[in-house]
Amino acid sequence: MSPAPDEGFPKQIRLRKRGQYLAVQRTGARVTTAHFLVYGRPNGGRPARLGVTVSKKVGRAHTRNRVKRWVREAFRRHKTQMPAGLDVVLVARQGLPAECYDEVVGELLNAVGRLNEGGGPPRRGGRRRRR
Repeated sequence: MSPAPDEGFPKQIRLRKRGQYLAVQRTGARVTTAHFLVYGRPNGGRPARLGVTVSKKVGRAHTRNRVKRWVREAFRRHKTQMPAGLDVVLVARQGLPAECYDEVVGELLNAVGRLNEGGGPPRRGGRRRRR
């Protein structure tokens, strides 16, 4: 049985390519929470989209997968509260991962709200290239 159309996590609300992640991280605003770095960037009025990055520094595979599942589920369940026109990338911070799903929901909603209000300073371009 497939989920109802408004309950899924379709391709249209996911960041799927490396360039999309990099664009948000390089030129978007940044907000820090206890367990995540959250980057946000306007996407031109399309629905809010999500990208998640969890490195090996966070923990073993089962821990990383649990964090990614919780973030995707929090975004999916609360996508009506997400501002339209915002691409969001969550990067899990090294150290202790979130203990429960409710922590992830609270941090995600708080961070997106702060990004929508103006967030942190805009990101400068990444590394400088030598010519």
